[in-house]
Amino acid sequence: MTGNINSIETLGLLDGPGVRFVVFMQGCPLRCLFCHNPETWDNEPHLSMTPSELITRITKYHSYFGEDGGVTFSGGEPLNQPEFLLEALKLCKQFGFHTCLDTAGVGRGNYEEILKYTDLVLYDIKALNAEDYQDMTGQKIDESLLFLNLCQKLNKKMWLRQVIVPGINDNKDYILKLKDFIKPLKNIEKIELLAYHTLGNSKYDKLNLPYRLKDTKAMDKKTLDELSKLLMD
Repeated sequence: MTGNINSIETLGLLDGPGVRFVVFMQGCPLRCLFCHNPETWDNEPHLSMTPSELITRITKYHSYFGEDGGVTFSGGEPLNQPEFLLEALKLCKQFGFHTCLDTAGVGRGNYEEILKYTDLVLYDIKALNAEDYQDMTGQKIDESLLFLNLCQKLNKKMWLRQVIVPGINDNKDYILKLKDFIKPLKNIEKIELLAYHTLGNSKYDKLNLPYRLKDTKAMDKKTLDELSKLLMD
């Protein structure tokens, strides 16, 4: 069994607690308007590794993890390769590594089995209702909500993430709805509003892909800070 990996970051600081070995998996069923990594969408072969080969690389860096760090599986969408993901997570736990899954909650496979070996879920909120989710991602919201409900059922520790895009969800009304969406959820350790940026725009031209947000400016930090304060109040 091999996994199709887009890239690896050996000393990541933005994808979970502490210093992380981040595995960016290839392939994603979503087509998010704000995605800055469209090169991860397709399922074409990139870097192929077996779970054993991957864990060998991870162990070379485990001394940097300290008490808080560990391994994060991101993407693309890691749940798009559930068999590889499950075996890699099992190996990580055998070595005692803290495991983190950065996901939108869509893909395939036995999510409950995968979550058994996942210490922390970074759950990406795309939109709050079916219509907006469809417009934002090109897919239905149902599976993402089923995954979220499963995390709640299994009492999984979670970080919630929401990208804030000018002209779409950078307003008080949306933030208050987001606040109501989050309120009944348990085991939420952190909530992050992430600023939309334009760093990935040129990738769409290189890949000859249309980009619906090409005229959208980067999110203003001051406005983002104000919205974050509103969410946390």
